[in-house]
Amino acid sequence: MSETIFSKIIRREIPAEIVYEDDDILAFRDINGQAPTHVLFIPKRPIATLNDLGEDDANLVGRLVLAATRYAKAQGFAEDGYRCVINCNRDGGQSVYHIHLHVLAGRQLSWPPG
Repeated sequence: MSETIFSKIIRREIPAEIVYEDDDILAFRDINGQAPTHVLFIPKRPIATLNDLGEDDANLVGRLVLAATRYAKAQGFAEDGYRCVINCNRDGGQSVYHIHLHVLAGRQLSWPPG
């Protein structure tokens, strides 16, 4: 997998507003937020797309989702609601090829997104 901006954030080579971290996951505010709360949860191990996940990644992906739900509860927006999105490849809207879970909250979200 090629170098991404997320790899540089993980290594602290470029700044980010980090809101969550454990041994395997990092979360930080999206610099181009689409909602009052827009946080990206990423695995520290680079995986380009959802299509690159293997059976052995199931636990990591589950932990990514659980970290996002813990964050939503801790920040107080879980009851009002939030959206979790993982884009895959160009037509799916993925722009950084390191899987990432978007957590959006803080306003009524419409569908389709916009």
